[in-house]
Amino acid sequence: MKKNLPQREKNTHKGDYGKVFILAGSEGMLGAAILCSRGALRVGAGLVYLGVSDKLRDLTNLATPEVIIAGGDRAHDFKDFIKTEAIAIGPGLGKRRGLAKDLLFELHKRKFSGPIVLDADGLNAFAGDLAGLKKLDLNLILTPHPGELARLLNRRIEDVQKDRERAALKTAKLLESIVILKGYRTVIAHPGGKIKVNRTGNPGMASAGVGDVLCGMIAGLAAQGLSSWEAALSGVYLHGLAGDLAAKKLGEYSLIASDIVDHIPEAIKRC
Repeated sequence: MKKNLPQREKNTHKGDYGKVFILAGSEGMLGAAILCSRGALRVGAGLVYLGVSDKLRDLTNLATPEVIIAGGDRAHDFKDFIKTEAIAIGPGLGKRRGLAKDLLFELHKRKFSGPIVLDADGLNAFAGDLAGLKKLDLNLILTPHPGELARLLNRRIEDVQKDRERAALKTAKLLESIVILKGYRTVIAHPGGKIKVNRTGNPGMASAGVGDVLCGMIAGLAAQGLSSWEAALSGVYLHGLAGDLAAKKLGEYSLIASDIVDHIPEAIKRC
């Protein structure tokens, strides 16, 4: 973990630590976008651009002063913001999930080679359409919970949970992508056959918004030069450790996603 984190040099500026573009949020779920962007910033990303609906731009800007806000309702509206090292798509998109598909097609057309973290409604946009997702031929890191993976595979949740490692690895191989199957003992699967099971985290993290923070953390790490595999492993580990530190201080019952964001710095210091 420690060797994966980039060292901060004295003579540097924000551009040296990676740029992230995040497509997230919708009316009623703007918090998902905010939590995701904060996760990316807290792991050290130098610049974070957050794409939201045009009418939510000013409100989002007030809530996230460290983030550069891009407003738009079409993939083309974000063409000047996707020239980044890493991208995250999906948290809280809701009915705007079709925009996730449009942006991925645009990235495919542009031959974007950087890591793309696909989460939540970004995944739901491809429910039952593995073939369509594979055709995009992008450097994807998928972060489904069991329900999202079940919808993607057109299977029952019980089938996924019965053998989590097998389900994650099968999907990773089918899509030639990293797959992070969230939940108790989160599974990280590599298309080459490698599997890791995370040991950090606690039941207090079963709370709304926690996955959005993880999505941003992984994108933020990938933007700083970590490989997709390293960013996935490091992000999941740090996320769980931050949750454990927060639970130790606040208890599991009272744990919320913002507490995890607040404890990322301590988690990094402990590595």
